[in-house]
Amino acid sequence: MDSVIEIQRQTHEEIERLDRAAATLLSQAPTTRRQQIKDEHKVSNILDRITSRASTLHSSYIDEDNSRHTETTLLSEPGLNEFYARLKRIKDYHMKYPEQPSDPFELELGGLLGEDDDLYDAEDNEDPVALLFSGEESFGRYLDLYAHHSQYNNFKTLPRHVSYVQYLDALSKVLDEKTLHQELSSTIKLSKDYEAYVTALYAYLLSFTKRTQPLVDTNAQQREAETEFEKLWSQGQITGWGDTPPPSDANGAEGGIYCTACQKHYAKQTVYDAHLKSKKHLKAVSRDALQDGAGGTKPHADASGTNGSSAHAATQAPHHSKHYKSALKSHLIVPVLVPLLPTLLDSKSNVERRFALTARERELEAESTEQQSSVPANIANGAVKKEGGEDEDEEERIYNPLKLPLGWDGKPIPYWLYKLHGLGVEYRCEICSDGVYMGRKNFERHFQESRHAFGMRALGLPNTKHFHEITRIEDALALAEKLKQEGRQEIFQNETMEEMEDDEGNVYNKKTYEDLKKQGIIS
Repeated sequence: MDSVIEIQRQTHEEIERLDRAAATLLSQAPTTRRQQIKDEHKVSNILDRITSRASTLHSSYIDEDNSRHTETTLLSEPGLNEFYARLKRIKDYHMKYPEQPSDPFELELGGLLGEDDDLYDAEDNEDPVALLFSGEESFGRYLDLYAHHSQYNNFKTLPRHVSYVQYLDALSKVLDEKTLHQELSSTIKLSKDYEAYVTALYAYLLSFTKRTQPLVDTNAQQREAETEFEKLWSQGQITGWGDTPPPSDANGAEGGIYCTACQKHYAKQTVYDAHLKSKKHLKAVSRDALQDGAGGTKPHADASGTNGSSAHAATQAPHHSKHYKSALKSHLIVPVLVPLLPTLLDSKSNVERRFALTARERELEAESTEQQSSVPANIANGAVKKEGGEDEDEEERIYNPLKLPLGWDGKPIPYWLYKLHGLGVEYRCEICSDGVYMGRKNFERHFQESRHAFGMRALGLPNTKHFHEITRIEDALALAEKLKQEGRQEIFQNETMEEMEDDEGNVYNKKTYEDLKKQGIIS
C-alpha cells in the first residue's frame, strides 16, 4: 500500500511544477495567432489538472477513511521497524521493474508542454489547433454563421431575405438594443423555427468562445446570466414570450383572435368558434392538459372556447411557457455575443473583401490556406527560426504607409497596380446614400448591386441600362421624365403616320379614322 503522506507530498510537488509550467507558457510571447491559441489550450489543460489534483489533495486531508491517521500513528511508534519495512518494499519494486522511469510525472509534464509536438506532427501531419476550427473560421479570426444565416432566411413570415452581410449587421445591433433580433416580429419569435435557430446559434457561439478563449470561465458567466434571467422571469420583467402574442399592429399583421392551444390567429370570431370543435384543436387542448398536469400550470385555450388572449394570461408570465427555452437562449446569447463583436466586424470585413476578389484570386487564397494548414508545426517553427525569428503568419504587421488595399495573400498590392486600376480615385453615388467607391471597376460594378437597385426602387425608377453612370437623384429623375416624353412622341408619331382605309376606299390617318368612326360618320 502506498504511503498517504508520500502521495500528499508528491501531489503538492506536481501542483507546484504544473504552476511553474503554466507560468512559463504564459510568459512566452506568441509569434502567431495559431501559437497563441495552442498555448492557451495547453494552459487550460494544465489548470484542469491542477484543479483535479487540488480536489484529490483536499479529500485526502479530510481523511474520511482514517488512513492518514493510521499511517501517522505507525510512524510515531518507537523503533525503525516501519521504516525498514517501507524501504524493503521500495527496493523490491525497483528490482521487479528496473526499466521504470524514476520520474513518471516528467513525461506527463512534457506532453502537456508540447515537447513531443515535433514527433506528433511529423508522424500524423495534423495540427491539433487546425482540427478545432473550420476553414471559414481561419483559426478563430472569423465567425462561420452561414448555416444560421440560412435558418434566419427560412423563417416563414420573414418580410424579405437578407444577405449575409446584413445578417451580421443585425447581430451586431445586440450591443445597442441589449436583446437579440429586435427587428423580428413576435410571430417569428414564438415559432418552433426560431427556437431551433436560437438554440443552434447559442451552442455555436458558446463553442466558438471556448475554442478561441479557453482561459475564460464561460460556464461561470453563463450561470450568472441564467440566474439573472430566472430572477427577471419570475418577476415578470421579461415580456413578449408568453403564450399570448401581443395585439395586432396598425397594419393588422398579427390581428384577429389568437388560440394558444393551436398557436394560430383567426381573422373572424365565426372562424374561431368553428375551429373549437375540430379534432386538431381538441387534440392540442388535451396535450396541453397533460403537460399542465405533469409540470405546472399554464394558461391555454380550452375546448369551451376560452380565448388565449384573456386578461389573466396577458398579465402573468408563465414559468412553464412553451417559449421559455427560446426566451432563455435569447437572453444567454447576449453576454456571449457582446465580447465577440470585434470578431463579428472582422468577419463582415472579410466577407466584403472576398466579394471584391475574382474567382482566380479566391482559388489562390484557398490553396495558400490549405498549404499553410498542411505544413507540420515543427517545420514551420524551424523555418521561422532560420529566418531570424521573423513572423511569416498572416497576422504579421506589414509596413503599409500608403494605405494600399490588400490582395488575396493579405499583403498590399503593388503601387503600379493601384495606379493602373485607379483605386485612388473616389466615385460618389447620391442614389446609394452618398456611397463612396474606390476605382472605376468597383464604381461600374456597383450599378448592378443590390444597394444601387434599392435606391432606384426607392425613387420609383427601374434599374435599367438607361440609368447607367447616373449617380445624382436629380439627373435620374430628369432622365426618367425625358424617356417618358420620348415615349409619348413615339406614340404620337405612330398615330399620325399609320394610315387606315374605310369601306369606300378613302384613306385617313389612324387618329382621324378613329375619331370619324366614333362619331358614326364612317363605318
